[in-house]
Amino acid sequence: MDVLAIDHVQLVMPQGEEDKARIFYEGILGIPETPKPAKLAKRGGAWFENKYVKIHLGVEDNFLPARKAHPALVVSDLEHLITKLEKEGYVVSEDHNIPGVIRAFSYDPFGNRIEFIQSSNGER
Repeated sequence: MDVLAIDHVQLVMPQGEEDKARIFYEGILGIPETPKPAKLAKRGGAWFENKYVKIHLGVEDNFLPARKAHPALVVSDLEHLITKLEKEGYVVSEDHNIPGVIRAFSYDPFGNRIEFIQSSNGER
């Protein structure tokens, strides 16, 4: 038995904030929303998926954001993404502590930490 891949990352959000999730994950990050199965859709939240990434946001009572635990998303143009995030009012912290890797951290609209990575040669 081998672990082959991560199917998706689950993050949490407050009830009724799906539009904020759409603006961030689909609008800024460019990850299209995909319909949730009918039985799960009534719980709230939203799923964002493309060929490479699946981020599912579920609603949690007594919501607390993930401030340390986080997904790390590989991006093709980190500088462009940083500009987009900052233009929309998101605080971005760049980090250069890993040789050969350009990375930055920000938070989604709910305070969940997100890492963005690009290798210094544009590959991962």
